[in-house]
Amino acid sequence: MTPRPYILAETNWKTVKQTHYEVAILPWGATEAHNYHLPYNTDVAQCDYVAAESARLAWEQGAQVITLPTIPFGVNTGQLDITLDINMNPSTQLAVLKDITHALSGQGIHKLVILNGHGGNDFRQMLREVQAQFPNMFLCTMNWFRAVDWHKYFDEPGDHAGEMETSAMMHIAPHLVLPLAEAGSGKSNKFRLKGLQEGWVWAQREWSKATDDTGVGNPAKATADKGRVYLEDSAKKIASFLVDLAKADIQDLYER
Repeated sequence: MTPRPYILAETNWKTVKQTHYEVAILPWGATEAHNYHLPYNTDVAQCDYVAAESARLAWEQGAQVITLPTIPFGVNTGQLDITLDINMNPSTQLAVLKDITHALSGQGIHKLVILNGHGGNDFRQMLREVQAQFPNMFLCTMNWFRAVDWHKYFDEPGDHAGEMETSAMMHIAPHLVLPLAEAGSGKSNKFRLKGLQEGWVWAQREWSKATDDTGVGNPAKATADKGRVYLEDSAKKIASFLVDLAKADIQDLYER
């Protein structure tokens, strides 16, 4: 396969030296159980796929973007008792993000997009801190899985290893998805406290108590075709932002 110039892991110094990159994309996933039927790399595989497709579409429209290797570990502090769910604390993520931003800043790449693929990751407060240290940078974060409305594609999207993620993985890596007959129901157990049930109070879920099979959402109606359409539309939406960002003057981002 011909190396893709917008994927750093596939390109080389000869190409990089000749290219003026405008935007760096940092996919950030997680390594964790996804019900019985999806692989531990679900969040990483989805980040890899969406980042690459979004970058390809943006590149074809003239945007000089580069996709960095996906970081495979996310915040899983509520899943430490689930074997091989690997946790990276927010403080560690912040340190990693600072180092990456420092490198890009010194190399003349002043626009960084974190493409987040894990619900336990939240980079907003980190970006506030890092931004203050690197005023020459534009930093932003997006949850790729929120780029388009789930409900236009799925009957019961689910929160974790449900219809949405299962459909996506059926398209991305069908050989890693077990038959749906082997999947759990994805039933979740709600908090007893009313404020938490209503959503205006937040607390971390203890995953082994909040779920029966590590899934949250029924995967029964998942299909590869649903996943394909959803992923295509997500990539198109994200690519449009990347194109706009590549063209943008970061010193003139506000309408007057």
